Amino acid sequence: MKIETFVLGPAMTNAYLMFDEESKEGLVVDPGMGPDSLLRRIGELGIAVKAILLTHAHFDHIGGVEELRSLTKAPVYLHRAEADWMTEPQKNGSGLFPGIPAIVCAPAEHLLDGGETLSLLGETFRVLHTPGHSPGSVTYVWGTTIFSGDVLFKNSIGRTDLPGGSYETLMHSISEKLMDLPEETRVLCGHGPETTIGREQMHNPYVTGLL
Repeated sequence: MKIETFVLGPAMTNAYLMFDEESKEGLVVDPGMGPDSLLRRIGELGIAVKAILLTHAHFDHIGGVEELRSLTKAPVYLHRAEADWMTEPQKNGSGLFPGIPAIVCAPAEHLLDGGETLSLLGETFRVLHTPGHSPGSVTYVWGTTIFSGDVLFKNSIGRTDLPGGSYETLMHSISEKLMDLPEETRVLCGHGPETTIGREQMHNPYVTGLL
């Protein structure tokens, strides 16, 4: 399996294309605003996208959902706590920031609770409910790689000042869910460079005090 990263939109959101080079099947995590480079790459590679996984439903992570879904017919997976965020700009944040177009998407086809195991592309993905940045934030665990959305960053953590955010809840999610993962776990973040759990345990100022 290969994973390619695309930095999309004004918030420089990381979208991830994961695919099997032999079967030409893949999935996308967090197709953000202005997904042209992502869509172009999918076409170049001839990838059949089988799923769209959302770590949460803030506008910068869902801005390209409808373009991708229209192209691929792939179903969307999202935590049920943010089911209505897809259709409501005030909740997904696009209605809160001047200059950002209102983003309205069709509802997600699959609503998650956390704790599920998804079988996609012949691989297994565990779903961890990791709220705090937003009520429905989830982390997808594939082997020793995780897609953390805006929960954990290199040297930082997700913001908690948006509606539904909670610093205490976020820190609980990080300490109880993510810091229990193996140190070598690769962390593919919603923004910025990738990191590892071990590195964040050692160097992230928000995390070191938890251990």
